[in-house]
Amino acid sequence: MLTEHQQQVITNTYHYAKQKLSHDFSGHDIAHINRVVKLAQHIQKTEPEADLFIVTITAYLHDVIDDKVIENVEKGRQELIAFMQQQQIEQSSQQAILDIIDNMSFRKNLTSKQPLSKEGEIVQDADRIDAIGAIGIGRTFYYGANKKHIMYDPAIAPRINMSLDDYKKPSTVINHFYEKLLLLKDQMNTEEGKKLALERHQFLLSFVKQFEAEWNNDLE
Repeated sequence: MLTEHQQQVITNTYHYAKQKLSHDFSGHDIAHINRVVKLAQHIQKTEPEADLFIVTITAYLHDVIDDKVIENVEKGRQELIAFMQQQQIEQSSQQAILDIIDNMSFRKNLTSKQPLSKEGEIVQDADRIDAIGAIGIGRTFYYGANKKHIMYDPAIAPRINMSLDDYKKPSTVINHFYEKLLLLKDQMNTEEGKKLALERHQFLLSFVKQFEAEWNNDLE
């Protein structure tokens, strides 16, 4: 059960995230944030030992210092810390939130899985679920266009066992399905996350198959 103070902090955090992400056109806008919050809160109900306040606050803040979204990460980090202090969030909770944000991304886990708290596992699952399914497809093309990535080139093979440097290099939009999105189902932490990911994963598979058939004009 959230206290009155915690509820007010959550409201203030929503407005903070909305303002920070107001100029985003890469699929990391407040609509994405709201979906992740709702998913995270849903998963938390199946993992009641997790702190709902930490889950909710982190879900709202998880993209505000992402270098895909902002240019000056260190400045953004200091502003985030100042905001949390202003909201009188306990120091231990501030550190818990930052630890999740710092370690939950796909690229941070490319070579080895980073340890996360139960709250972190929930937010990571929620964020990854929003990266797959119909919404995930839309966000992938939206992000690719924003970064001027080409849509597809059959001559460019998807990369496997990528390093961080490999991951930072642009690829095609369709390759992103093979290099990341289709891998997420098997990287879910919670039982509810695994359940929610399964249907969306199947939708991705159907889409990629249909896309490639249409690209190649497979009419038989």
